[in-house]
Amino acid sequence: MNSILIIEDDDNFRSSISLILKMEGFEVRTAKNGALGIAAALENRPDLILCDIMMPEMDGYSVLEYLKKDSNFDDIPFIFVTALGDRNNIRRGMNVGADDYLTKPFSAEELVAAVVGRLHRIETIRSHAAKTVLTEEQITLLQQITPREREILIQVGKGATSKEIAERVNIRLNTVEVHRANLMKKLQADNAVKLARWAFIAEQYKVRE
Repeated sequence: MNSILIIEDDDNFRSSISLILKMEGFEVRTAKNGALGIAAALENRPDLILCDIMMPEMDGYSVLEYLKKDSNFDDIPFIFVTALGDRNNIRRGMNVGADDYLTKPFSAEELVAAVVGRLHRIETIRSHAAKTVLTEEQITLLQQITPREREILIQVGKGATSKEIAERVNIRLNTVEVHRANLMKKLQADNAVKLARWAFIAEQYKVRE
């Protein structure tokens, strides 16, 4: 189970995104300011960090800069979650090492897609390095899913929303939702985390019929 650390000073917003991610099968920890967020990250290294920018005492930029000094956090995806959506703020965030940028307000689907997409990318990198073999899972994909379902599964792993998938593969939105439901049933993936894991396998091994 992937662990997510949320650093956000707004109590209601912090609780809201925490609930969304927990419902998707993630292990979630929260911190209400930058200093507590750093302490939580150092105590128990998360798989991904979601961090607000405008916080009292220590802002999100400072949190990221502090963690980037520690090599243990080099490969931890860091996503800024903020109301600061102008280009200058986005550019500054990317310059200090952020992996992504979610501008408030955003939907639950956008949040989950961003998180799943970043976790998928880092897992791909780590797996390539380790040269992991997943033969049984590869066979499961060959036997259980159709070429169209595999195409949609890979897009899910890249963090695409249902609307984005519909546009990319040129099918209707409700058709995408049907395919996603079928995939979850066939692969016994009852949440976004498990489905993204299967997407990683399908893409890494270029599973074909």
